[in-house]
Amino acid sequence: MKISAILGSVIIMALSSFATGTQFETDSFSTSKGELKITFIGHASLILTFNKMEIYIDPYGKLADYSKLPKADMILITHDHMDHFDTSAINLIRAEKTIFIETALCADRLKTGIVMKNGDVKTEDGIKIEAVPAYNIVHKRDNGQPFHPKGVGNGYVITVGNKQIYIAGDTENIPEMKALKNIDIAFLPMNLPYTMTPEMVADAAKSFKPKILYPYHLGNTDCSKIVDLLKNVKSIDLRIRKMM
Repeated sequence: MKISAILGSVIIMALSSFATGTQFETDSFSTSKGELKITFIGHASLILTFNKMEIYIDPYGKLADYSKLPKADMILITHDHMDHFDTSAINLIRAEKTIFIETALCADRLKTGIVMKNGDVKTEDGIKIEAVPAYNIVHKRDNGQPFHPKGVGNGYVITVGNKQIYIAGDTENIPEMKALKNIDIAFLPMNLPYTMTPEMVADAAKSFKPKILYPYHLGNTDCSKIVDLLKNVKSIDLRIRKMM
């Protein structure tokens, strides 16, 4: 395993200021159809910049001033919880051109967009998107209901050029995740009690073997645990970023 992190610190690959003066970590990747840049806004919020397209994942207004960020060509929403589906942030980046990819519950509130159910595959503006299940098996509320019931939320596999990026959403190490193949970049949530323990993330990563793994939606999780659990897995480049 390559580790793009030192315990207690973060290696910043690059910085993006947009027009705000606010700096966010970014990583860049070459694809068969141009450069892909991933900007780490924080929590579960990301921006994928590809061929002049700005693709937002789960915008959340507590993390950035979205009024000063570029308008969105596409917004993907994994589920309707407020830290993933923030309509105030969305309204600041939406434009007439913006394509929304979302769940049924989110579409009911936005009154626009393309609804994707678990298993759906669509191509929009040349970007292939597959909706992957995202749900809890182990972690549940006091009433016995899972924090994220099966069939409600999505993860997404996004194909840009020859790269496949998996955004897991809020989920555990479910069978559908472990069956994924040919994932180049994976974002897996690691935040108790709502998603996965470091052990669950390691189990999933060892199963579907992404080339690059970013734990995200971290909360107060100690990232040194996932570093230790994957230290002998040479095929996975584990990268720790500021995604609390």
